[in-house]
Amino acid sequence: MDSLSLCDQSLLAAECDEGGHEEANLYQQLLLQAAQEIQSQVKPDSKPIKPEPGFCVKTKTSDGGKVFVNICQSTQIPPPPDISEAELVELLQSEDPSGFRVPMSLGEPHAEIDNSSSGCTAYDVVINPEFFNKTKGTALFLEFLIAVVFEGLENKYELQLCREWKVLKNRKFLGSIADQNIRAKPRPGIQELENRSVTPSFLDLGEDRLVLSARPSLYHLDCFLPFIIDPESSAARHHLGTRILTVTMPVIRCA
Repeated sequence: MDSLSLCDQSLLAAECDEGGHEEANLYQQLLLQAAQEIQSQVKPDSKPIKPEPGFCVKTKTSDGGKVFVNICQSTQIPPPPDISEAELVELLQSEDPSGFRVPMSLGEPHAEIDNSSSGCTAYDVVINPEFFNKTKGTALFLEFLIAVVFEGLENKYELQLCREWKVLKNRKFLGSIADQNIRAKPRPGIQELENRSVTPSFLDLGEDRLVLSARPSLYHLDCFLPFIIDPESSAARHHLGTRILTVTMPVIRCA
């Protein structure tokens, strides 16, 4: 089943016209169940997470279709590098503001019924609680997050969202928030060539992120890469004599 067909509003509208609210509600429930079944299919290289509600954003597509985005939280999503409001302003005014990335999980679209009993589409987007809390303290972080979320949804689902939006008051989400599956990224093994005192004790690779910690706690690296890489085919080699760590990462495409 094509997951994008779950948000076909013309089908939902047809059911509403022919059978009334009861039939529409049943149809909506069936679509939601199908979306949850797709999302719940755990792949061998993924792990399930249970998002916590945050807040709900209302907007619409370029053709006028209603869209609700549930911004959710999970500690299973890594946080972006810590950044202050002044640093974010400087970044947005720079020549390459895309250098700062917010890790997030974009859930499948699911059909819902809004308060006016009209059909709509909802998306669940999960981010780390640390960055989520930043959006509570300043409008700049909130606007930045929503801009990044909209861009992510547009790229993944090939849609166009209106940049006029509003956060719903006294409502943390629309519909039901289903569990999501995120990729369980294996850590590349580190091949040690000699024994010395400073040894990398933790190396983690994401699709566009590298995290390194050393033992003792002398070094820490957490950076985003300008490429999408293949973590499963990556490898690391640490030469303790020269204290050089070589990480080989096959590039899939530019980020």
